[in-house]
Amino acid sequence: MDDQPSVGAVIEQIAPRLRTAREKKGFSLADVARVTGVSTSTLSRLESGQRKPSLELLLPITAALGIALDDIVAAPRIVDPRVPQEPSEKGGRVLIPLSRHQGDPRAYKMIIPAHDEAPFLRTHEGYEWLYVLRGRLRVRLGDHDFVMGAGEAAEFDCQIPHWFGAAGHGSVELLSLFGKHGERIHFRARTTANR
Repeated sequence: MDDQPSVGAVIEQIAPRLRTAREKKGFSLADVARVTGVSTSTLSRLESGQRKPSLELLLPITAALGIALDDIVAAPRIVDPRVPQEPSEKGGRVLIPLSRHQGDPRAYKMIIPAHDEAPFLRTHEGYEWLYVLRGRLRVRLGDHDFVMGAGEAAEFDCQIPHWFGAAGHGSVELLSLFGKHGERIHFRARTTANR
């Protein structure tokens, strides 16, 4: 696969980049026309993509804007969007990051092996979103104790004492989104009282 954009794709980006650069500097088309000697109609057609850019036009415009020509004509850098999946283990749970950035929310695929441990409830800042992919997940949330199956999702405020782990003899695989702030998604989990 060729990672470089086509010449046509680079040229298509010149018009919006010119407009953005000019607006960032706070210049009107008339201001740039006065400094460069290029007519306002030509500048307007360049910024709307109706006129093909040439070096004879771009050099005086970028000089007037005080920016490098590369800022306008450089090919966009293409970054591989795939997230490196480097699993880590924490307390017997395998965590596989699904997001590259360290900001909120953070996304993980989690595999929790079957345990016979007693739930240990804890609290901390943030919200947790869970979606069960495979297996059965036992969730303790305050006084509630319920089991979720594949396809079920839940969210909760982490200030509420909570714990979750595998229910039964097999492991459970789930997606987890954790964020200190942000939009809430829908809460949908059946408690044992609702079954």
